[in-house]
Amino acid sequence: MTLALLHTSPLHVPVFDALRDEAHAGLELRHLVDESLLSRARELGPEAVADDVRDAVARAVAAGATAVLCTCSTIGAVAEAAGSATGVPVVRGDRPMAAAAVAAGGRVVVLATVASTLAPTVALVEEEAHRAGRPVTVRTLLVEAAWPHFEAGDTQEYVRLVAATADTVTGADADVIVLAQASMAPARHLVRTAVPVLSSPGPGLAAAAARVRAGVPGD
Repeated sequence: MTLALLHTSPLHVPVFDALRDEAHAGLELRHLVDESLLSRARELGPEAVADDVRDAVARAVAAGATAVLCTCSTIGAVAEAAGSATGVPVVRGDRPMAAAAVAAGGRVVVLATVASTLAPTVALVEEEAHRAGRPVTVRTLLVEAAWPHFEAGDTQEYVRLVAATADTVTGADADVIVLAQASMAPARHLVRTAVPVLSSPGPGLAAAAARVRAGVPGD
């Protein structure tokens, strides 16, 4: 059984391969990378790429994928919706992180490096709060200066800027910090704030691996 991963950056491929080797040995991954999905979604909105996301999911299923994991938060909602047309589970990579954030407390700070990610992530956290029957207040922080470093391949400076912004958040401000994009995950190892910091790649891959093992769509 194979898990297909839909990425909007090739830099995510080794990250998820390493996570697979660490915690999900034997899981076959097939990586699909389309950088244009994010660039167009940033400019025109996620719905503008919905047809292309559905096509990508359909191609993955036709090639034998048992489940699909979308690692991009900006297009996560349209990817999830694409699953209903294929009969194969499409896992939104940041949903387990959002559920964990809601469980951690009612004050959530969402950090992102591209503005297009903020609204989908806030909506997801609020959706998970509603599902859990918990009140939540979400505040956002945009680390806009970081994204050009990621695009240039300077991931060290990228995560340093993310961590520095996370460190401005204190326990008086929030119960938990959410790193909205998979690319931000390494910043967790640099932060000094006492506020718990959550990222999506590990929990997202674990959820998708569970779907592959189950062989059936989730709820």
